[in-house]
Amino acid sequence: MRKTTRRRFVRATTAAGAAGIAGCAGMLESSDGTNSSSGETYEVGHGDYQTTVDAGNFPERLYVYAVQSGWSNWPAIMKSFEETYGVALNDDDRSSGEALKDLRSHAQNPTHSAYNGGYTYGILAMQDDLTRAYKPENWDTVPDKLKSDNGHMTATRRMTTAVTYRKDIYEERGLDEPETWEDLLHPDVTKDLALQTPTAAVGLASALSINNARGGSMDDVQPVVDYYEKIQEGGAEFTDNFLAQFTKGEYATFVRYDYSGLNLKYNNADIDEEKVGVTLLKGKNGNKGAFNQPYGFGMLKGAPNPGACKLFMDYVLSKEGQKQFLDAYVRPIRAPELEMPDEFPSQKTYSNAEFQVDYQRLVAKQSDLIDEIESKAGL
Repeated sequence: MRKTTRRRFVRATTAAGAAGIAGCAGMLESSDGTNSSSGETYEVGHGDYQTTVDAGNFPERLYVYAVQSGWSNWPAIMKSFEETYGVALNDDDRSSGEALKDLRSHAQNPTHSAYNGGYTYGILAMQDDLTRAYKPENWDTVPDKLKSDNGHMTATRRMTTAVTYRKDIYEERGLDEPETWEDLLHPDVTKDLALQTPTAAVGLASALSINNARGGSMDDVQPVVDYYEKIQEGGAEFTDNFLAQFTKGEYATFVRYDYSGLNLKYNNADIDEEKVGVTLLKGKNGNKGAFNQPYGFGMLKGAPNPGACKLFMDYVLSKEGQKQFLDAYVRPIRAPELEMPDEFPSQKTYSNAEFQVDYQRLVAKQSDLIDEIESKAGL
């Protein structure tokens, strides 16, 4: 563990060496999938997917769903990729659910080169025949259960549902640090509590966390429905935009991921880190209440600029790319190979609160779960 007791601002790092410059001539994959050659080339891919891509075919701007500023430290990754390879990434401000909806609507004429977002949403895209096979370099370092054998979806990072709260406001109200989801039912918490609906991957993770903590399952979501009804009666709001309001004290508590709170605490100049608390919750009976959500990407079928897209996907899975997730306290999929910042909650804390599910089963039930929770809870 490295000691990191200072406030750090998200920084971009140069990614030289993330993909090897081949500098060779020959048959190369162009933006439309045909073969051509113009000079500078890069070797990309894993195993049978190894190929050479030509920089002469790269676009000025690469469109990848849900690669956006303000999320997962994408700004630093976007900047370093552009500095190294000359290709800018579009700032694509939408959730996983919004991305899936949009790519479905453009299935006959794709506007983006890849899907990036909640892993299960990507599997749904694969099942809709919207993705294509590609295994990035370092694909073999990803756990088997977090990648599809056919190369259509690969996890790149993982996040765990957490509660972030204003320690100073809690102290003023005489509130202790929350330890269970039941603690958030206190009227002085619900009156300015913010969270997201299950349509977004982060909102679904929150719902699954609360449901599991209260004894529910994927076959029984009534516990989270009851919970959502109670907190709405107390003033809680379901909204996508609340970080600025949190720093101003308009919201004292929000439910998102561990990364969201830790990044706000240590990388945001608008609020003193001593005012921000981040915790993982359980149920009052000891049930685990912090869902671990994988995020990943997959190339899209018939999408533009496959060569540049492959290079970008390789970069994200390189150690250089993976380390940049850690700058914003996002746990990269290759975390076992990297030194983790000690600002993260202890491993014991994660072990006591964190849980996973059968992700394939979640994929099969996801749409119905979202519909049932939102309709019954009036979201």
